[in-house]
Amino acid sequence: MSYLKYFNDERINLARGLMRNASSEHKFGAVPSMSQSQTGTVWDINDTTYPWRALASANNVQIATVNAADNLKQISIVGLDSNYNIQIETLTANSSAAVATTGTYLRVYDAYVVDGGETNVADINITNGGSTTIARMLAGFSRTKMAIYTVPAGYTGYLTQGTCSAQASADGTGNMFVRYFGKETFRVGHTFEVTGGSQYFYNFNVPLPIPEKSDIDIRITTRSNNGRFTAAFDLILIENDGTGLR
Repeated sequence: MSYLKYFNDERINLARGLMRNASSEHKFGAVPSMSQSQTGTVWDINDTTYPWRALASANNVQIATVNAADNLKQISIVGLDSNYNIQIETLTANSSAAVATTGTYLRVYDAYVVDGGETNVADINITNGGSTTIARMLAGFSRTKMAIYTVPAGYTGYLTQGTCSAQASADGTGNMFVRYFGKETFRVGHTFEVTGGSQYFYNFNVPLPIPEKSDIDIRITTRSNNGRFTAAFDLILIENDGTGLR
């Protein structure tokens, strides 16, 4: 079988890093069990809208004290610094005390275990200044599941597709909210319905542009049935100097 056609595929070349000043971002989230008639972000904490207000200014973030079984695990935190540039820092978790980053973060949208056992034995919380939980890694997953994202400085994110699913007993209304940079208000940019074990999928034939430094937040409002919901979306990031994809 010839694989030549795959190497000529722009999507493969994007994944291989062969397109100038362009990259991709796959974001996914899951909320374990949303209560009936509640609204919340699709992330690892039930019935809670993501606490964006806790990230109004750049601060050191902390990996809270972990279970003894997760001591010394290497954990990477992914987000944006005070200038909205991508920043990744790897810390060693501690079962005796919280561990803080050296850098300050204006946004945190991912965290994962790099090494230190097969999976995390207990939940691992990442907090902003030791107070508000801004990310949670549920036991056994070794990564956060957060359907949120902020477009880095100097880039435009082009939303290409999105999906959402509900467990068999659940149903709800989903909304993709966007807060454009410089604004206080989140406004709906796409809406959808999911019911009883179904999956919603939408392909943006014309990709939806999301400007730099803008926040994306996928939220679910449950109706008559509560339960677990998942959501995911894909973005192509292109530098704003106009050289991307050439």
